[in-house]
Amino acid sequence: MNRTGLFVALALALFFGLLFGVYTGLDLKITALFYNPVTKTFPLQTRAGAEIIRFAAMWISWAFTFPAMVALIVKLARPVKPLMMSGRAMTFLLVTIFLSAIILPNAAFKSHWSRPRPTSVAEFNGNLKFMPWWDPRGQCPKNCSFFSGEGATAFWTYAPATLAPPAWRPLAYVGATAFGVAISGGRVAFGGHFFTDVMAAALVTFFVIWLAYALIYRWPSTRLTDEGVDAWLTRVAWPGYRWLQKLRGHDVGPAPRLRPGTETVSATGSDGIKALP
Repeated sequence: MNRTGLFVALALALFFGLLFGVYTGLDLKITALFYNPVTKTFPLQTRAGAEIIRFAAMWISWAFTFPAMVALIVKLARPVKPLMMSGRAMTFLLVTIFLSAIILPNAAFKSHWSRPRPTSVAEFNGNLKFMPWWDPRGQCPKNCSFFSGEGATAFWTYAPATLAPPAWRPLAYVGATAFGVAISGGRVAFGGHFFTDVMAAALVTFFVIWLAYALIYRWPSTRLTDEGVDAWLTRVAWPGYRWLQKLRGHDVGPAPRLRPGTETVSATGSDGIKALP
């Protein structure tokens, strides 16, 4: 996640944005490669294994977040214990996948960018007008085409690849790219999205991951520490934890205090119970 990668992504965004913005019919021509005008269907869409592969791919992506989710849940339930994994890695994985796979495609775009899916446009036996990627004034009422949430989820695997050991990182990036291309290509072949939908998903996801990595790990003014994340979660979860402990007959006292300048909590609460080792 260096500047070279950012410049490459920006160049790709500019190139494909202009190309498909000027020659809007390219989207239709690419989609037509997977469409059978005789049966008026996308043949791959009816394959029995297509849906299985589609959902399996999403499970694979979300499986990378499983350790982070478990670590967060355990920490919120038992703030007296330290996090089970790096606080920065947990934050990085969870923030990026929720932004890339859920919030941006579904809340920010699909609900407001009314571009019809390929199966809904007149060129492919639908009843709606095709719209280029840059025009949100389509007739799609909901769950629209721009941009692909599944494509974004597949390309999100760049995030765990970024955290791979340096020696394995190039191979991890290649694997994430291949995975994203395969799943996104399937969405185009099934008639679920246009090429620009999945390209936008890849680029937006990359930008989210690049920015999150810079904020959490690289830039001095914003970067986090594992201890600081642990301490913050301890304070957030402490009121609920204290209330439950009171129901059981003991008070663990107020939340541990941050040590000035260290972003860690004090070793004990007011009753001497250890907050962190």
